[in-house]
Amino acid sequence: MWDNIGGWIIIIVVALVLFGGAKKIPDFARNLGRATGEFKRGQVELETELKKAMYTTPEAPSERPKVNYAEAAKNLGIDPANKTDEQLSQEISDKLKPNVK
Repeated sequence: MWDNIGGWIIIIVVALVLFGGAKKIPDFARNLGRATGEFKRGQVELETELKKAMYTTPEAPSERPKVNYAEAAKNLGIDPANKTDEQLSQEISDKLKPNVK
């Protein structure tokens, strides 16, 4: 009897009749129906959000803007001729470091 839902429903109905009277059964049923409906709406909303998240493509990560090392070097008074971006980057950082003595 305790393995199925029917046995539990009988116990709940008997408890409601004993403690709340027969007038409380319709209120209990109405509230149970509202709670069930609210639960189902929440479940549908959650499923919708999950599907939307699964099937939308993630945004491309924002790339850092390209640095024009030759132009930056010229502005700092460094000759950029025949130098790679790495060399220019190193010279620019050396030029921008404060001279600590």
